[in-house]
Amino acid sequence: MTAPSPEFLDAALAVALKAADAAEIVVARHYRAHFDVEIKADASPVTIADREAEQAILTVIHASYPDHAVYGEEFGRSGDSDFLWLVDPIDGTKAFVRGYPVFSTQIALMYRGELMLGVSSAGQFGERAWARRGSGAYVNGQRVQIGSAATLADAQLSVGNIKTLAADSRRWLALAALVSAANRTRGYGDFLHYHYLARGAVDAVIESDVNILDIAALAVIVREAGALVTELNGSALTLDTRTILAAVPALHDELRARLC
Repeated sequence: MTAPSPEFLDAALAVALKAADAAEIVVARHYRAHFDVEIKADASPVTIADREAEQAILTVIHASYPDHAVYGEEFGRSGDSDFLWLVDPIDGTKAFVRGYPVFSTQIALMYRGELMLGVSSAGQFGERAWARRGSGAYVNGQRVQIGSAATLADAQLSVGNIKTLAADSRRWLALAALVSAANRTRGYGDFLHYHYLARGAVDAVIESDVNILDIAALAVIVREAGALVTELNGSALTLDTRTILAAVPALHDELRARLC
């Protein structure tokens, strides 16, 4: 099969946006309501909202692409196809449970191992970002692009999940040196610092403990906004990815070298 055409990707992006709408209805119904919280084997929380939102997403996807494979946070992987939909119905469940709006729905489409499109929908925060390969990145309907920082002294960094990095004394000291060298460092976390990177509000995002379902859609968005996106060691993202370095091109190689 040849690579998906722009027309196909536009249609698939429309389906992803429709699926995000369906999830948002479910999430809004449960947000700040009473619900039970279960703890999964990996110590992360899950709620009825996670499961219902994922089911709503899968219903929309299967209606348009019944032969595509899916890989969801709650219901796992099913199907056998060159096309694989990656779904995290509520990325940031801990925030959702605690009642603050820094959580989102993440939907991406991968074709033969390459990320093609992504939707990052944070309805309670009031922000939605999306992108598809070769067509730019958008936040709330406006096309966005990364900032112009050329040196660490000009750069704003954001760090997220970094437990593994913190446990490595050498890399922890390397991160401390980056913090000292950068213009500013914050930890916006989850979808938020990737949206900020895409629109030029921060210049690099560093995380050492992620899942591909957390960041697949966001990787497409920041890539299409002009950023370089790899694992911390510079490797391309895969289904097994656990780290991420997303940065403006002028800084990416220096950050990678310092953190490797």
